Amino acid sequence: MANPHRPRATDHDLAAHPVRSRWIAGLATLALAAFAGVSSPAEATEYPSWGDVQNARSSEAAKQAQIGQLTSLISALNAEVATAQALQAKRSSEFETAQIALDEANYRADKLQGQATTATQQANASQQQAGRIASSLARSGGADLSLTLLLNSGNADALLSQLGSMSKLTEHSDRVYRKAANERNSAQSLTDQARLARSILADLSQKAQTALAEATTANAALQAKLGEQQDNATTLAAQLAVLQENRQATEADFQKGEDARRAAAAAAAAAAANVGTGGGGQDSGQLSDQGWALPVSGWISDSFGPRPNKPVAGVGPFHSGTDLAAPCGRSVRAATGGTVVYAGWLGSYGNWVLVDHGNGVQTGYAHNSVIRVGVGQRVSAGEVISDAGTTGASSGCHLHFEVRVDGARIDPQPFMNARGVSLG
Repeated sequence: MANPHRPRATDHDLAAHPVRSRWIAGLATLALAAFAGVSSPAEATEYPSWGDVQNARSSEAAKQAQIGQLTSLISALNAEVATAQALQAKRSSEFETAQIALDEANYRADKLQGQATTATQQANASQQQAGRIASSLARSGGADLSLTLLLNSGNADALLSQLGSMSKLTEHSDRVYRKAANERNSAQSLTDQARLARSILADLSQKAQTALAEATTANAALQAKLGEQQDNATTLAAQLAVLQENRQATEADFQKGEDARRAAAAAAAAAAANVGTGGGGQDSGQLSDQGWALPVSGWISDSFGPRPNKPVAGVGPFHSGTDLAAPCGRSVRAATGGTVVYAGWLGSYGNWVLVDHGNGVQTGYAHNSVIRVGVGQRVSAGEVISDAGTTGASSGCHLHFEVRVDGARIDPQPFMNARGVSLG
């Protein structure tokens, strides 16, 4: 279950948080960072042409040298792709670790603040009770009972009974005052602990933000390296075969590389057609009056909160979002307008999209089968951004939907309810 003491965040609240300004400033660099690690054209590898290959057949030495170069280029391409894949996996893991640390600290801070608030309310109630008892004692004239007993000896039994009652009331008053003092101390201690817990959130938020930027950069570098491999590997292999077989290159040899390039171009064109069009247009009637949309229609298969019985290997004991069961391929829509800051594979999320909405608020969409947006793209509320799937650490077709405030993941259900959208 989610923390019951956490207040619902409103759009007004989200605009005035001490951590928010640092988080928003960092988000502005994410799209640029995504391309920081991609090689520039000046650093691009030079690949031999078919003319170079044909000329190399003029002598055995030249041929062997060209074979050595081609073999080296193929090995280098494969090694660079493997290195990029390993780095992307490492950066994804580092981001997930940093994110979990931030979430746990935020959850603990919320819990402590809730306990502090409850303890303060109890202390105030005990203080008020002690005040009422003190007023009762004052009205009964407790200080003059002994003198009254001497002056009214004929009614001594009644006065002694009253004196006994007053003595018990005084003892009770003392206990209530001590209880109020203890509760006040406890409330102060919990408040101090909550303040200390919150003091580390900014640092953890910055670490998570940095880790996300590095994961984004690593993913962009991997995609670039995969593209380079796809563009050149088939041609290099065909050139190597011609030299190793010591024969003239044929039209079929040339065609292998061209066919591979055309296939890659067609795949890129199809991806580009999906990215930008959203693959399904705008929201189809479910937009709330506050400008928020249902990300996908489906029943809630798992809620936000502790989950000791992990359903899938590789996931943590705390579920950081709301799972909406939906058939693979069903359109997933942006919860509201924003900018895509991550679109690609990321560890246990599988195919993941992260949209930044400003004011420190982000929404995440995991386990997609197809991603239909790209980093830096602006999307509107209800626009299709992906198709539901079961990629990553997933046991079946669904959308794992997250809401992040200053980088920390919070319970999406009350957040979306407050914006006129009921999940599930």
